[in-house]
Amino acid sequence: MAEWLALVQNETIKVWKKKRFAFVVLVLLVLIPVFVYAQMKIAQNSAEKFKGDWRAELQNRITDNTRALGSERIPEEWKKWRRALVQQLQYYLDHDMNPNTPNAVTFTRGYLDNSVTLFIPLMVLAIASDLVSGERSTGTIKMLLTRPVRRWRILLSKLVTLTLYVSLIIVTNAALCYLISGLAFGYQGWGEPIFTGFRVSGADVNVATVHAVPQYMYLLMQAGLVWCSAMTVAVLALMVSVLVRSTAASFVTMMAAVIAGTVLTNMASSWHSAKYLFNVNLELTDYLQGTPPPIEGMTLGFSLAMLGIWAAAGLAVSFAVFTKQDILN
Repeated sequence: MAEWLALVQNETIKVWKKKRFAFVVLVLLVLIPVFVYAQMKIAQNSAEKFKGDWRAELQNRITDNTRALGSERIPEEWKKWRRALVQQLQYYLDHDMNPNTPNAVTFTRGYLDNSVTLFIPLMVLAIASDLVSGERSTGTIKMLLTRPVRRWRILLSKLVTLTLYVSLIIVTNAALCYLISGLAFGYQGWGEPIFTGFRVSGADVNVATVHAVPQYMYLLMQAGLVWCSAMTVAVLALMVSVLVRSTAASFVTMMAAVIAGTVLTNMASSWHSAKYLFNVNLELTDYLQGTPPPIEGMTLGFSLAMLGIWAAAGLAVSFAVFTKQDILN
């Protein structure tokens, strides 16, 4: 056990020395202020237009989306999304609750919603794509495998290290987003209520299970779902890193798969078999806020099951190849 913990420590230090995580933090420190500034300008324009009346702003959004439903240039899939959105906004209006109160917690919530499918997975790939392929290209894998430790323990130590860094990436994203956005919007908002439990079927929204939760609880649920999506990407990236010798090829392969998922979610409504692809199921946070799924019939349980199956398959392939294949040559 002590030797295996030493392996985990060694893998953690190796990733840290590559300064990939430091690069991720640097990217966040540059981009989050840009996002905050853009959101601040939007909030200022809305305040000037509606004179701080959030009900008038919400009613305007309802009117704009309802009017857009009559346009023939909008695809039917987008119309379903707008119809569901109108019903949810009306629910907030009827219950006299502002869903977008400007504060750091609300901004962080919106940030996680928008980064779950692309931004955070790309940060994960920066760590995961060369855990094995990088050592093969530099030759350090030979030294590692000459130690009297079973190969599966070595790969397991890399998996544990990867899990730690994925968790750290998500916590760092949320923490920096809250701290930086709080400078512009204030640090309050933890206890403000937000509705969850909308059940979307086609263009209809079932509000029978809707209930209010404080934003801190919603944020915790949201972060947990983001972690599930990020870990699936990380595990599959580890598998590709085992299968491919080149770090660049490993990164590009997974990056293409992640980006393809963002495209498919907007185009796959008529391709029902696409719901079995992992990259179409990454938007887990959409189920919390009641956004219609990309394909009819998809649910939170279904998406979690699909991600779990893909992750399990990725781990099975990774361990089978790493423990049996001659990867020294």
